[in-house]
Amino acid sequence: MILWRAGMRNVMRHPWLAVLAVLGVALGVAVVTAVDRANESAQRAFRIAAETVAGRATHQIVGGPTGLPEELYRRIRVELRLRGAAPVVTGHLQLSGVTFQLIGIDPFSEPPIRSFSSRFTDKGVLTDLMTRPGAVLMLREAAAERRLTRAARFPAAIAGAKRELHLAGFLEPPDRVSRAALASVLVCDIATAQELLGQAGRLSRIDLVVPEGEGGELVLGQVRSVLPAGAGIVPAGAKAGALDRLTRAFRLNLTAMSLLALVVGMFLIYNTMTFSVIRRRRLIGMLRALGVSRAEVFTMICVEALIIGVAGTLVGLFAGFLLGSELTRLVTRTINDLYFVTEVRGAPLLPGTLVKGALLGVVATLAAAVPAALEATSAPPRAVLSRSVVESRQRRRVPRAAAFGAFLLLVGGALLLFERGGIVGGFAGLFVLIIGYTLLVPAAVLLITSLLLPVVTPFLGSIGRMAARGVAASLSRTGVATAALVVAVAAGIGVGIMVGGFRLTVQNWLQDWLQADIYLTSTDRGGGRYRPPLDPALVRRLLSLRDKAQVTLSRRVLIEGAHGGTEIFSVDAPERTFARYPFKKGDPAQIWGRYSRGEAVLVSEPYSYRHQVGPGDSVTLRTARGPKRFPIAGIIYDYGSDAGIVIMSRRAYVDNFNDESVDGMSFTALNGMQPEQLRTMVLEQVRGEEVTVISNGELRRATVEIFDRTFAITGVLRMLTMLVAFVGILSALMAMQVERARELAVMRAVGLTPGQVWGVICGETAIIGTIAGVLSLPLGIIEALVLIYVINLRSFGWTMQFAVTPGELAEALLLSLSAALIAGIYPSLRIARTSPALALKEED
Repeated sequence: MILWRAGMRNVMRHPWLAVLAVLGVALGVAVVTAVDRANESAQRAFRIAAETVAGRATHQIVGGPTGLPEELYRRIRVELRLRGAAPVVTGHLQLSGVTFQLIGIDPFSEPPIRSFSSRFTDKGVLTDLMTRPGAVLMLREAAAERRLTRAARFPAAIAGAKRELHLAGFLEPPDRVSRAALASVLVCDIATAQELLGQAGRLSRIDLVVPEGEGGELVLGQVRSVLPAGAGIVPAGAKAGALDRLTRAFRLNLTAMSLLALVVGMFLIYNTMTFSVIRRRRLIGMLRALGVSRAEVFTMICVEALIIGVAGTLVGLFAGFLLGSELTRLVTRTINDLYFVTEVRGAPLLPGTLVKGALLGVVATLAAAVPAALEATSAPPRAVLSRSVVESRQRRRVPRAAAFGAFLLLVGGALLLFERGGIVGGFAGLFVLIIGYTLLVPAAVLLITSLLLPVVTPFLGSIGRMAARGVAASLSRTGVATAALVVAVAAGIGVGIMVGGFRLTVQNWLQDWLQADIYLTSTDRGGGRYRPPLDPALVRRLLSLRDKAQVTLSRRVLIEGAHGGTEIFSVDAPERTFARYPFKKGDPAQIWGRYSRGEAVLVSEPYSYRHQVGPGDSVTLRTARGPKRFPIAGIIYDYGSDAGIVIMSRRAYVDNFNDESVDGMSFTALNGMQPEQLRTMVLEQVRGEEVTVISNGELRRATVEIFDRTFAITGVLRMLTMLVAFVGILSALMAMQVERARELAVMRAVGLTPGQVWGVICGETAIIGTIAGVLSLPLGIIEALVLIYVINLRSFGWTMQFAVTPGELAEALLLSLSAALIAGIYPSLRIARTSPALALKEED
């Protein structure tokens, strides 16, 4: 009991140290929890929506870009007598700026597959749904948000055109989970969907319920026998699984960034617990001398750490819940920009996220506290009572720590070179490198302070000399604090160089890829990267400008498959434009003939990396004439999709997919015409249609803005990591104030003024900040190299430029120095103002 009272008394006498330790744990847990919540919310929202819409379907019949003929469904129902089949037409529309998924169904075929689209509790709903033009069903809550009642009429934007819809009734999902998944879904009769989406006589897919085992295989075999060329059967969850894999690398990168903040937090915890032991070394020594066992002291310190860990974890989980809402918005926006459109309504804090955050916080705290506890119990009482013994022991450990750090650097390098380790292996190697580098920090602190002594003495005199020697003499305190700041600043440098290099890469790529003066697309972004076709009449009017401009037609579609989709981009670019494409492999002059005749295709760098194919290989696509192999003639750089794309000439696309629709057009002025004149002529032909007409420069700026939005969440995580490091430095300096009170009081007693004492402390913090800044530069550059050439390559398949500017490095040095100086202001003022007589009194 006396032992525990002594421990609690120590905490009560220095509450700010405990508060800072709790804050450090809380920040680390908050970042991890918030990122996990954002990732899980976005992933869960899409997964539940996909599962709810798919219902009990086990398989789906999918077609090419133009879908499936209605006749196929009739044959399956009538000739094969398969009752577990339902036709579906899907698309997207905009309601007040919010993307909704439109699902057209046959109400009489739905009961075996979906319940929400076959339950009509209100009288007349089914009649209205099938007979009224534009009739749809909506979730009651979604209608209430827009103040819509049954039978209300409201506008919607579909494929860039304004249409009027009629609210025939409300969806009746069977449970709360399905209700959440249908928040952005409209259901209508299949004929209504075909009319609204311009798919007369076509289906998007046919959902099937097939039994397991041999009976199911027999049914699938019968269905395959009636499929037209270009159609195929895929598992019902194939699309959801493919999109989940598509975003996995993005989500893993965010998780790794959040764990980096926790690693910095662990340095802080270790720092705090070590100072707690050092500060109480006399008390611990006296307790040991009075008969308290090592186990009891060890238990006392671990229990204190557990209390700090639990308190910090609880605060961190709450803060993570609040921060997670904002991060969810950023994650969702990035997924919408890069992958597909998804709406996340709310971000629930899932039990798994809570458990993960709690375990990380408590376990990390205990793991960081164990070395301090062993330090307190391994030495005999006489040694514990002497501070010089602690510091001398720390100095003896420096060479061994440095040697082990060098060994870890080699291990980390080996993990990075092991390509089969994938993304996880890349991050593991990076973390091992960081840990190994931090073990070199104490040795570097001793070396740099010894080099600084002759430099600072002529300028700062004895105050500067005392500050430099103080940093080296208190290595047990300053070493860990410096290491924590090094890790945080280096993370900022590494991510900053990566983002800057990527930005430069994208700008150079856009310069080669976007060569036209004016670009035109539909305004509908409901399908994410895939836009609805332009009105054929509009395309014909715009083609009349060919005597004044070079007009290029393009189409971007996704061909579904059992293992996900393949994006195809077709374009009728002329040879001059083709020759300027950013080729990674292949000679455009030699490739052009085969490409223009439709005999070969190009693939993007991510596609080549993910599928391990290149020039000389081939890619198999499901065309309107059945599966066909296309030889690969070249690889081009592309940063628009990390899944990869297949690029073919428009001639090859039309011949193989029977789809003459166009979703994009570009115009290059001829005969000296100015781009603004050309834009005016294009707008005259548009005649008020819902399309986007944008210049080359505007499109580049818009693309770079999307890029900057993509990395906005990375910037937030960098700031949070620096905040954790700042708290660590503040905690270290607060602890130094308490532990060195008597030493500094002696300085005051022998003649140092409060200003000179303040100068000594500020000098120490400045030296710590400078050393941390200098040491963070090599680690930051190493992290950037790993992120660019290992992590991002394995995650996204992109080759990026590596570019370091002196401004970035100078900014990192300034940031490190500023963080240390700001953190040292309050502790240095407290020390300078403390009465020497009071500080010289022995602690009770």
